[in-house]
Amino acid sequence: MARSPDRRPGFSRRAQYGIFTGYVIAVLGVVAGLVVLGVSLFNPDAFAFARTAASEVARPLGQAGAQTRNASQGLFAAVGAYFNAGRQNAALTREVQAARADAVTMRALAQENARLKALLGIVDPASRPVAAARLIGSTSTSTRRFAVLSAGSMQGVRNGQPVRAAGGLIGRVIETGPDTARVLLVTDPDNVVPVRRASDGLTAFVQGGANGQIDIRLINTGVAVIRKGDVFVTSGSGGLYPPGIPVAVATQPHRDGATGHLASDPSDADFVVVLPAWQASAQGALEAAQKAAPPVPSGDDNAP
Repeated sequence: MARSPDRRPGFSRRAQYGIFTGYVIAVLGVVAGLVVLGVSLFNPDAFAFARTAASEVARPLGQAGAQTRNASQGLFAAVGAYFNAGRQNAALTREVQAARADAVTMRALAQENARLKALLGIVDPASRPVAAARLIGSTSTSTRRFAVLSAGSMQGVRNGQPVRAAGGLIGRVIETGPDTARVLLVTDPDNVVPVRRASDGLTAFVQGGANGQIDIRLINTGVAVIRKGDVFVTSGSGGLYPPGIPVAVATQPHRDGATGHLASDPSDADFVVVLPAWQASAQGALEAAQKAAPPVPSGDDNAP
């Protein structure tokens, strides 16, 4: 009996075409993935539209997840408070006593500050917040630290605006969508915040680390020493962050500065406030004050 001219017995031509098509699709997928990876490495802003669209789509799920997380945290906190009621009561009693003494001091300082402002005629350039929003997502395990807000350009949020919680600074806006915004947290390695020590005004800067911690570095090393417990606030340098916002607390001093923790942990923050950029708000307040001021008469006028 003559041998069949098909040298691959047991395989149909349809199966061979199917296997070949699968290989072609796999190779094209690998090539497309390498191209996308290369573009994202050399031009990170190329896919900003895709990230913004994904944030808008995931906004309802993020809000639902944030509400569920807050409810579960409240439940666990209530159970823990029940078992630690005695110890917490004693600690709260001591805190109330200390707060009463601090309140008297702060009231006296506020009165003195108001009197000095009235004497010097200083115009306070304080501005209203742009928007209040909820943190609906964040990167907790990545080396980059971002968060997503439930407010965007429709609510007046713009790139570069600072974001703060009740306890202190959170970060700044870097991307905006219609109803969401992407925030670069203070703990990100690419975020550098000019600060000063609250006690004496010692200048430094805070930079995030790849492990989610922050590093406090002095601008002039060897001039002063950072001590454990020192509080650092924004200095207003650079024209972005308003001065006086708490940023970090030093925990482990070293030769060039200290390692610390944030004054307000983004993972514990629920609602945050978006502030206008400090330089823009201060310039706007100055222009408004100049318009409201009466005109200065010229020295050439010969009015009787």
